[in-house]
Amino acid sequence: MNLPSLGSIIKKPGKPRGYYCNLALLTCFFCIVFLLGCSLIFNNHVISSRFRIRRSLGKPTHCMNECRPSGSEPLPRGIVSRHSNLEMQPIQGSDDSKPRKKGSKSLLAVAAGIKQKEVVDKIAKKFFSNDFTIMLFHYDGIIDDWGDLHWSSSAIHVAAINQTKWWFAKRFLHPDIVTDYSYIFLWDEDLGVEHFNPKRYISIIEKEGLEISQPALDTAKSDVHHQITARGRKGNVHRRTYKTKGGGRCYENSTAPPCTGWVEMMAPVFSRTAWRCVWHMIQNDLIHAWGLDKKLGYCAQGERSKNIGVVDGEYIVHLGIPTLGSLPENKTSEETVDQSSESAPVSPATCTTADRCAVRRRSYVELILFQKRWNRAVEEDDCWIDPYPEPET
Repeated sequence: MNLPSLGSIIKKPGKPRGYYCNLALLTCFFCIVFLLGCSLIFNNHVISSRFRIRRSLGKPTHCMNECRPSGSEPLPRGIVSRHSNLEMQPIQGSDDSKPRKKGSKSLLAVAAGIKQKEVVDKIAKKFFSNDFTIMLFHYDGIIDDWGDLHWSSSAIHVAAINQTKWWFAKRFLHPDIVTDYSYIFLWDEDLGVEHFNPKRYISIIEKEGLEISQPALDTAKSDVHHQITARGRKGNVHRRTYKTKGGGRCYENSTAPPCTGWVEMMAPVFSRTAWRCVWHMIQNDLIHAWGLDKKLGYCAQGERSKNIGVVDGEYIVHLGIPTLGSLPENKTSEETVDQSSESAPVSPATCTTADRCAVRRRSYVELILFQKRWNRAVEEDDCWIDPYPEPET
């Protein structure tokens, strides 16, 4: 059957019956073409997105509200691996010849230079024998010279020239990487551990419910610059200190660091949940982390005066050996900088070398920047309520 052209229909209106008949046939033809085209487009759409259609039509309604990690939405939930760890895996075979560690649920991470190899070896032996995962941050870039130590091949070695432990921690201790570890020991290298047992330490902080802690300092062998870190002898843990003379006094009713809810940054120990919070507070570009110690209480998973403490039952010695990022004579940020002043000069008399002066100057600048960022963040976040508001003056 030959269909008349659209032109002939328009030009011959004199035969109404034939005209309308042809027009109806032509309309039917276009409708069929339209329906076929829509069918092809729809089928193609179904093929390309069939799993979404199937989920929306055939799955329970709760599936539509599942919270999935960003980027994993195209995958079935069971195949998504959200976390990792620092445990080494064999590259061949089943590794049956090497027994797997049991109870390896805590991590020791130490910023280490080859000059302190002997001290770090003593630290690592304590933790290695207690089934910890050991990670060394080599700020001098030297790794091979550690190979003769029996625990070295089982440790994780990361090297970056002239970087601090906080720089390493921000980049290599992401909470999703260390989520398998109950506690993260983030230590300096100049610590004496003769009277320290990691397992006993963990048993104490678990019993006491400490989310953030540090071993107390042996006052006979360490230069103690914060009274709260000095070892007490009346129990396994203390959470506050008392100071009634001199500057920075601490009383029974003191509620702010460093009188309570505070640890020093040379040997902090974080629970898994506390570390997730602390990691987010570490600024990517502020590698000395000055000022962070005063804010750790916000990550204590509760009242900072209860969940932060110093462990007297297992104590250490702070040797005060000058290393990368450290200050001369074992000083801390609070002693070298008046935090209430934004124009405190860097005195050459307190620096042993030009490099150390530069490090100190950079640390002080970072402290000011951190304080400004914190204050700005507080002002801009209308939804955040400060659990520890400073008293009005």
